[in-house]
Amino acid sequence: MNRQTTSIWRNPVHILAFGFGSGTVPKAPGTAGTLLAMIIYLLLPAMTPVIYGVFVLICLIIGIWICGKTAQDLGVHDHGGIVWDEFVGYWITMFMAPPGWIWAFIGFALFRLLDIAKPWPIKWADKELKGGTGIMLDDVLAGIMAALCIQAVVVLMP
Repeated sequence: MNRQTTSIWRNPVHILAFGFGSGTVPKAPGTAGTLLAMIIYLLLPAMTPVIYGVFVLICLIIGIWICGKTAQDLGVHDHGGIVWDEFVGYWITMFMAPPGWIWAFIGFALFRLLDIAKPWPIKWADKELKGGTGIMLDDVLAGIMAALCIQAVVVLMP
């Protein structure tokens, strides 16, 4: 571990931004963060869409601040280890998704595909926006697009 990732363990804001440590894995921290987000999602109690939406909105608002603060403290915009944005993006993906492991994995795959490929407007947000909002927004857009894909599959299923 370098000095930057060692220092995240000293600050609760950084621990959250680094996804409770999932962002410290040396290879594919975004995928590790999304995997932990999926596990957390599967452990969440059943919620109405309104309650779940409020939960995700609160996590998004908190995320803008914690990701921006951590990036500022580390002196690196959108440090690869900051994965709270993946948490929120995945949780957006799963908004109103059918319950079950298979849908959780479908959401995981769709979100990671869109987050990595970064089609427009995800790529635009990733390149043009800075600070906590910029860190969060590309993953929010990937989550929205993935959620729409899941809903399209649900509607088209026989």
